[in-house]
Amino acid sequence: MSLGYPLVQQRQADLFPSEVRSTIRSSVRVPGYRVGMASPAPAPDPSIPPADPQAIRACLTPTLAAEFDHEWGIVLDRVKQSQDLTDLHELLAKWRHTVHLELRDPGATYRLLAKAEQIQRAGHNPDAAPIDLQALIQQRLGH
Repeated sequence: MSLGYPLVQQRQADLFPSEVRSTIRSSVRVPGYRVGMASPAPAPDPSIPPADPQAIRACLTPTLAAEFDHEWGIVLDRVKQSQDLTDLHELLAKWRHTVHLELRDPGATYRLLAKAEQIQRAGHNPDAAPIDLQALIQQRLGH
C-alpha cells in the first residue's frame, strides 16, 4: 500500500525494518490524514519499581534490604571517587531485576545463589542431564 509520498516511503525503508513498516501501513487511519499512526508502547510492568533506591528498598525483605544497603554504600564510595554514575545505574538495574524475581517467586534469589554455590563446589551441575552436542547438531541438521 502506498502512502502517496515516495520520499516518505524511502525514508521509512531506510529507518524501519519491514515488520515495522507493515505495522505503520496497517495502523489506524484518520480521515483527512494520509499517514497511519503507530500503536502506543506497552505499559511498563507495574511490579518492577522505578530506578530509585527507596522504591527498590521498599520491595525487599529485611535480609535483601541489608545486602542492598551494603552494596549501595560500596557503590556510592566508588562513584564519589570516579565521578562516574555507571556503577550506580548498574546497581539499580541489578536490584530492580532482583525485586522483580522476588515478587514473582519469593525466595528465588537465595535458591539461585545456593544452586550457584553447589555448582561451583561440585565443578558441574549435578541436576543437568548429559548432552551429546555433536549428535544433537547432526540431528538438527538432518544428518
